[in-house]
Amino acid sequence: MREKERKPMKRFISVLALIAGVTGLSISSPASAACDKVTISDMNWPSATLMAHVDRLILKHGYNCAAELIPGDTMPTGTSMIEKGQPDIAPELWSNSFADALKQGVAEKRLRIAGKSLSDGGVEGFWVPKYMVDRDPSLATIEGIKRNAKLFKHPEDPDKSALYGCPSGWNCQISSGHLFKALKLADSGFELVDPGSAAGLDGSIAKAYERGKAWFGYYWSPTPILGKYKMVRVDFGVGVDTAHWESCISQAECSDPKPSMYPTARVITLTTEKFARRAPKAYGYLTKRAFTNATMNSLLVWIGENQADGETAAVHFLKNHEMIWTRWVPANIAGKVRIAVAGL
Repeated sequence: MREKERKPMKRFISVLALIAGVTGLSISSPASAACDKVTISDMNWPSATLMAHVDRLILKHGYNCAAELIPGDTMPTGTSMIEKGQPDIAPELWSNSFADALKQGVAEKRLRIAGKSLSDGGVEGFWVPKYMVDRDPSLATIEGIKRNAKLFKHPEDPDKSALYGCPSGWNCQISSGHLFKALKLADSGFELVDPGSAAGLDGSIAKAYERGKAWFGYYWSPTPILGKYKMVRVDFGVGVDTAHWESCISQAECSDPKPSMYPTARVITLTTEKFARRAPKAYGYLTKRAFTNATMNSLLVWIGENQADGETAAVHFLKNHEMIWTRWVPANIAGKVRIAVAGL
């Protein structure tokens, strides 16, 4: 370039630098600058809504994202992310019920799995109160349960025994019904009881626990119930048969179910591929953000006792559990979030 051409170019670059300095504009690459608007699915159960609000606060105050929450649920949210590219983030997605579509969405580069939202996965099973096992350790096994079937009185017929199953209409009703058959519990006098709803199932546990009575049934973790009431998962003595679970026990049609422990549910944070590419630093945070079941159970108990909504619970977590969440972000990001949360 000749000297007379260099001078106008230098003046142009100087003007650009001056404009950027005055207006605060960034001349960085799109990948590093474009967090922009971020939509987060706020699903309709306590742990998921807590995670959604934690993500919103950290992305907003730490990464300068225009983060907002939109209502969601597993199947509708996952399907919308594949077909419409929205929302950008599903903080807590139980992938077992979305496995085929998830695999296809990742293969087609529409979705990206950021990591585990529950580091030790979701835990399902048949449970008994810990105080029963403390008195008789055999009750931690299905054979001990069968031998002591008369302890577990049916709520409507004391001559029968009760296994409280998954509420009607839930996917887990299929598996709990097949396992009832596979474990031959009817031969020991058990009847599978439909609690009618999540509230009915919770109420049956609370009533038994607070009276020190026997209880046997399906439940899952993390939940406030298992945070508040100490329960022991019953060992079926057979381990996990993943292939049979996927081909039979989890399917509506399963003529010859065999015993199997519940496989650990893979609970993930899911994003769209476009978001992961557009905002790599924000995506990087999501790859590290994970709760243990023990931590989540204790938080869910706090939520219940304080009747807290998602935002209140998220602020409580960020203020009182810095040792956990500051490991998910760089120090400078943690400082921004800490200052913002202090004012909430």
